[in-house]
Amino acid sequence: MPDHRPDPVTAIATAHDWAMTPFGAVAAWPAALRVAAGMVLYSRQPMCVMWGDALRLLFNDGYRALLGARAHDDAVLMGQPFRAVWPELADPVGPLLDDALRGNATGAVEDHPFTVQRNGYPEQIHVTFFTSPIHDDDGAIAGLLVTCVETTARVASRRERDDAMERLRLLDEIGEATRVASEPRAIMEEATRLLGEHLGVTRVAYADLEPDNDRFTIRHDWRVPGAISTAGVYSLDLFGSRATQNLRIGRTLVINDVDRELAPGDGDGMFNSIGIKAIICCPLVKGGRLVAMMAVHQVHPRQWTSEDLALVEAVVERCWAHIERVRSTEALREADRHKSEFLAVLAHELRNPLAPIRNGLELLRLGGGGSDVVAKVGGMMDRQLSHMTHLINDLLDIARVSSGKIVLHREAADLNRIAAAAVEASMPAIEAAGHDLEVQLPPEPLPIEADTVRISQVIGNLLTNAAKYTPRNGRIRVAAHADGDIAVITVTDNGIGIPAESLDAVFDMFTQVARHMERSNGGLGIGLSLVRRLVALHGGTATAASPGAGQGSTFTIRLPLAGTAAPLAEPSPSARAATRRLRILIADDNVDAAHSLSDLLALDGHDTRVAADGAAALDVAAQFQPEVVFLDIGMPGMDGYETARRLRGVPGLDGVRLAALTGWGAAEDRARSRAAGFDHHLLKPAVPAEVNAVLAEA
Repeated sequence: MPDHRPDPVTAIATAHDWAMTPFGAVAAWPAALRVAAGMVLYSRQPMCVMWGDALRLLFNDGYRALLGARAHDDAVLMGQPFRAVWPELADPVGPLLDDALRGNATGAVEDHPFTVQRNGYPEQIHVTFFTSPIHDDDGAIAGLLVTCVETTARVASRRERDDAMERLRLLDEIGEATRVASEPRAIMEEATRLLGEHLGVTRVAYADLEPDNDRFTIRHDWRVPGAISTAGVYSLDLFGSRATQNLRIGRTLVINDVDRELAPGDGDGMFNSIGIKAIICCPLVKGGRLVAMMAVHQVHPRQWTSEDLALVEAVVERCWAHIERVRSTEALREADRHKSEFLAVLAHELRNPLAPIRNGLELLRLGGGGSDVVAKVGGMMDRQLSHMTHLINDLLDIARVSSGKIVLHREAADLNRIAAAAVEASMPAIEAAGHDLEVQLPPEPLPIEADTVRISQVIGNLLTNAAKYTPRNGRIRVAAHADGDIAVITVTDNGIGIPAESLDAVFDMFTQVARHMERSNGGLGIGLSLVRRLVALHGGTATAASPGAGQGSTFTIRLPLAGTAAPLAEPSPSARAATRRLRILIADDNVDAAHSLSDLLALDGHDTRVAADGAAALDVAAQFQPEVVFLDIGMPGMDGYETARRLRGVPGLDGVRLAALTGWGAAEDRARSRAAGFDHHLLKPAVPAEVNAVLAEA
């Protein structure tokens, strides 16, 4: 088919009204130039002809797009030497083109970068050039046919892939460097150093958020020589309100030029004070809360890239995860250490009462049971048994509070009366140490809604603690007053004091500030933890204060006052129950416990029987027809629950009173005993007042 397209040379001459061109008269163009011009002008691919020793250009529309703004007048550029049109490429590309003219094949110049003006803005692009020689009629190389392929997108993709690989290598390096770290600071040092050296910045800082979530602490910063350290505590407000709000929701702060991008008072003062002109501050939000930040500083303006941002965000995430791992491991070690110490102290504290009790028994055996010896030994045994019971009760209480199983029995009460009762109960320990006690309670009542037993326990624990950690002949002061709608009670001593760093730790489980036996009378390290938890259950707070070691301590309890100051009932005095002679059965696989309780009840004139297990209890009950039965829950074979259910079916025992004896006192334990048919639930060792209360109801 004949080609009806116009001759390219004629097209050029017509379009530009050329009679003559820099290549010479159009009609006199060599055949090779005319053919090459036709290929270029009818191609959609960017192409040009570079003709003669000066490499004069003849180009198509595709090539014009590469020229950008400089192609506004084809009449100026068409036929101009390559070096005049592309002066920036004269040095890197010119010699290669000269070699091609001399017959040295150059192949391609791949992905060469250069800047063009597009849409009024400079833009860097990448182009690959393919060159082919153009021979004249004599076979000599008269010019070059150049095909151009823009590879900007490919280069960007390859660079993005390389940057991603580099980020992964850096993150792996940080992970490997911090994998064996045993403390958070070592992780911060390695992570900030590696990131700072990779980005070539002035400073990299890692910060933790304080519990108030309004301040942050820069724990460590890596910096180039000569740069100042920024370690310290700062307010988030220094960033300015807008930036602070963004940081709290996890939005990275990116500033390329502080002076141009920040308004006065919008954080510029903080950055300028440390000579910073560009910054990336990446926040880390976990569980809806800002927990950490990592900042990258530069002393001069810098156009941060998306790759820079992605890298900082990845590093702060990894860094925080490694730090939390180390902190969690350390916390577990610390908890394990506390528990090991606690078990050692527990063994010591439980053995302490056993020695005098055993010695007392030996005194009774050798002393012949005289009234003076019995009274002295009996008093000593009662004190030691009370001490052991107190230890065990504290253990049970802290377990119940920790598991959420404690039940408060709230009632209207006067805090003054509760405090007075706690003081009275604590006097033996205070007097034994020779302390001087001052009590300052207001004349008017302090009405609260509380479990009086638990609040008395709280105040008693504080008094016992003060007596224990105050050297002999010290001073202890108990005071109470109203502060608005809050009742405040304080226990102050002039004892060993508390170091500032330990003020909050004294309320932790299994913790004692002073472990030296010469400075304290021991203890399990759970009394103060129990204090804080019981007070919290009442909607109050417990705090500690001290000027320092050796300067005494003050513990403050704050409880909400009751809404109305209703008349408060006087506490009923405990008294030994006056009862008639009863038939009583005691069933317990601990033979000594069963017989000792039987002997005590027999001294009051009761008729008693003893059984060592559930089956024996049923046999005895059928013949003895008891009015009261004390049943151990944990008997082997048939336990106390099953024994109680069967006793209810024994003929003649419809009105029998059943009392459980057990070491378990949680709400569900009491509910289970009621379901089994028990009328009472007594914790071992049952005190005489509780036993008498059971007998009184019979």
